[in-house]
Amino acid sequence: MRTTLLGCLVFAASTVLFGVIALTWHDADTWQTPFRILSLPFGAVIGDCLMVALIAGGIGVLFPRTDRTASVVLVVVYSLLALAGVPAILAAPATYVSYVGFFEQLAMVCGAVALYAATEADAAQSAVLGRVARLGLGLCAVSFTLAQIFYLHFTATLVPTWIPPDQTFWAVLTTVAFALAAVAIVVNRQARLATRLMTLMLALFGLLIWVPAVIAHPEAHGDWSEFALNFQITGAAWIVAYLKSF
Repeated sequence: MRTTLLGCLVFAASTVLFGVIALTWHDADTWQTPFRILSLPFGAVIGDCLMVALIAGGIGVLFPRTDRTASVVLVVVYSLLALAGVPAILAAPATYVSYVGFFEQLAMVCGAVALYAATEADAAQSAVLGRVARLGLGLCAVSFTLAQIFYLHFTATLVPTWIPPDQTFWAVLTTVAFALAAVAIVVNRQARLATRLMTLMLALFGLLIWVPAVIAHPEAHGDWSEFALNFQITGAAWIVAYLKSF
């Protein structure tokens, strides 16, 4: 129970942080995939409303009286943010970077679904929602694997140079780890262990890459966005990994 609470805290805090920085900085570096929303008629108003809902949902999931409703709010908001990435996929279906944002948001949808499943009194219904969250997260792990394969050089540049033996080694190793986790989660063989190990790896990404980045360059909006995004995905995977109905 305590472990699940920690995952919920990470997910909620990073969700609130993303909402706050998105409201503070209306630029592509901060909003990333949801940036397309701002180009719609009344897009700034729509985007700000979604971020306010995101903040409210992130706070709401921490309290027993509001956690169920708040998890629904997060499912809806993250689903809309995921859909905001679909036009980029349709515009450039052969370019994999177009898919990255969609699956990052889908990972958060899975985390919110898992939160809702944890509040469901009907064990059978909770189990179904848990399986949906697991399978969705598995598909996201497939996407993370492909993204690192297609952009291996860029991934390697993110690895701190002080970690031996070299940056390429860790880029390849984490790509293999994502691939193994994806297979295990999708086919449901040692899926819980795979999800927990993937959660640990994502948390290490945040601690070793994005925490130092925001400390070194607090003025860089993109680093703050990546920091929040990394821990949103970490928290989502954490919640899925510790679902009783997994």
